[in-house]
Amino acid sequence: MSHLAIDIGGTKFSMALFREGRMVRRESLATDREGGRDWMLSRIAAIGASWQDGDHFRAVGAGFGGPVNFATQQVVLSTHVGGWQGFDLPAWLRERFQAPVLMDNDANTGALGEGLHGAGTGFRPLFYMTLSTGIGGGILTEQGVYRGADSYAGEIGHLNVRPDGPACLCGSNGCFERMCCGLWLQQDYGRSAAELMQDPEFVSRYVVDLARGLKAAVMLLNPARIVIGGGISKAGDALFLPLRAELRRQVTDWSRARLDVVPAALADDSVLWGALELARQAEGL
Repeated sequence: MSHLAIDIGGTKFSMALFREGRMVRRESLATDREGGRDWMLSRIAAIGASWQDGDHFRAVGAGFGGPVNFATQQVVLSTHVGGWQGFDLPAWLRERFQAPVLMDNDANTGALGEGLHGAGTGFRPLFYMTLSTGIGGGILTEQGVYRGADSYAGEIGHLNVRPDGPACLCGSNGCFERMCCGLWLQQDYGRSAAELMQDPEFVSRYVVDLARGLKAAVMLLNPARIVIGGGISKAGDALFLPLRAELRRQVTDWSRARLDVVPAALADDSVLWGALELARQAEGL
């Protein structure tokens, strides 16, 4: 028997099949925003059914690209694709695949993946940030994912890094996500984040706001390591070298907090490996 892992993001969704802790199948598709939730559910159902091969999944884990109430296992909101708000995705998955299910937001799930299988292995507390279509954060301690009182811990994307900045979808101004995520970079500059990261002059300006957001994580959490995943993190040294320098410049002189910032080791699969851990947890519920 096997575990099914699902990563539902703003621009794409991915699925993986794990057997004995090894990823043996993987598929990723671009999100059809016009098709919305129903289109994605139909694809999840079809891919999952093709992988069952007459067998049953032991459990299913899912990382969702938006706020999730972990206690109630409900999707709170998706600003990128409509139709998910209040949707009971775990119940749908349980009925579809006849297996226990556990869901969390994608940043918490990515923190699990990198913390147990990737660049965060052995580093606690770990702060994981997804830097992609949007921005989210996950906090991993020795006790597991820290979610806070209402499942909103780690939502670094809506810190104000420029209070007089442009309006954010959340209703505030100059949020970290508004200034630095891929969705807004494309809209503001008419070029993809991947293209922009190849322009050293742009990157030198970009990392100022990026470091402002990460400085908050450093000063509040004093993490042993910060791991950054998501599509923008694939820029590698072109992004991380100026980012580390800018973060060192911004962090208070008297602070001896470590500034260990690295890209995700699992690349596009951080959330899938974290979803494997959620599936394993679901078995014990």
